[in-house]
Amino acid sequence: MTIKDCVKKFSSELKLITHIPAKEIEILIMYLLEKNSIWLHLNYNSEFEKERELEKLVKKRATNYPLEYIIGKASFYGEQFIVEDGVLIPRPETEILVDKAKEILENESKSIKILEIGTGSGIISVMLALLIKNIEIIAVDINPKALELAKKNAEKFGVIEKIDFRLSNLYENVHEDDIFMVISNPPYIANDYKLPYNVKFEPSNALFGGVIGDELLKSIIKDSSNRKIQYLLCEMGYDQKNSLEEYFKEFNVEFHSFYKDYESFDRGFTLKFKI
Repeated sequence: MTIKDCVKKFSSELKLITHIPAKEIEILIMYLLEKNSIWLHLNYNSEFEKERELEKLVKKRATNYPLEYIIGKASFYGEQFIVEDGVLIPRPETEILVDKAKEILENESKSIKILEIGTGSGIISVMLALLIKNIEIIAVDINPKALELAKKNAEKFGVIEKIDFRLSNLYENVHEDDIFMVISNPPYIANDYKLPYNVKFEPSNALFGGVIGDELLKSIIKDSSNRKIQYLLCEMGYDQKNSLEEYFKEFNVEFHSFYKDYESFDRGFTLKFKI
């Protein structure tokens, strides 16, 4: 059976799982053959000798198991990051959070220290380490597996010396008093929210933020203010803008702004405290 025939045959098994079933079959084939898309399309009519292995992967994907976990990687900010089961999969909208931080940090001439809370696979810290020359990053997470994965990504991109990875629940193991910015994509989904089936394969402690959902966000805001940190940038739930904006009034805030994601949902904020 040719590659073309395999794509046609197995696409039907994923039509209820993804809106791009043929594309996902191609990705699985490239994963099995360790080839890129250019090679694939130049050899579309070649014989495919790993049909049995492909069938196993397709059946796994047909259970809604994330494609990124199967192939062990995810695209973020134009780069391929390592991903593993048990750690949150990078989302495209988090690229906007990186952009917002970059806009502030690239205008600073002196060396800057920032803190990332809930680093997960390390995508935010690694990208900022690549994008900003004079930066020192503390990246914390409560999940030891996430920290090990984040280190792998930092090593892959050659920025491990710029990032101090720590096991910490929020600020618990962070005692520095010279942090310029905190950045975070924390859990912000309400505990009773019914997740799409595919998301249930991802770690719940990286998704659910409390009864309302914004409890962790508010804790980060309060602690950042108490520690006299100048900037706080966070991702948030699409329905949390009003409650967070009201909460900002409890602190000495110089300015704040919200931003939308690629689907035009409210997705995050930049907060500058008066210090």
